[in-house]
Amino acid sequence: MNKFLEFGRKALFYAKVLSGYEERRIRNYRLMLEKRLQQAEEKKLALRKLPEQTILTEVRAMVEDMQALNKKLEETEAAIDDYFKPINTQAEILMKQQLEGEEQTMTEMMKVLETKAMIEEAQTHKPSKVDQISASETHSQETESPTKQEAQMR
Repeated sequence: MNKFLEFGRKALFYAKVLSGYEERRIRNYRLMLEKRLQQAEEKKLALRKLPEQTILTEVRAMVEDMQALNKKLEETEAAIDDYFKPINTQAEILMKQQLEGEEQTMTEMMKVLETKAMIEEAQTHKPSKVDQISASETHSQETESPTKQEAQMR
């Protein structure tokens, strides 16, 4: 009976091969295996890209967070500037007043120093003028004294 069953199987196989059924089945099986291989390769690539994608998404999220933080910082800085603007203007006014006061005191000090220098210069030149005046007075007295002496003699 085994021989009969085996003969039947062989006959059925030959019939399938001759009809092309077995060839189509083998081709379908091969195509199915190729599809599975291709899907496995795609999964491998996806798994390889997955860390890259996760890193990229994390980097994108970090960049977005940093941009949001920068925006918040700029808004905060603008709010602080707006808040301190009146104080800054008052401080500028005070600084200008102080500078003007200092300039006035400096100009006054310069005038005082100039006048003091002129007085000192005049005092240093005065003794020489006094000497000149006294010398001229003595000279004039000498010239006058002979005339007085001459007058007394007469």
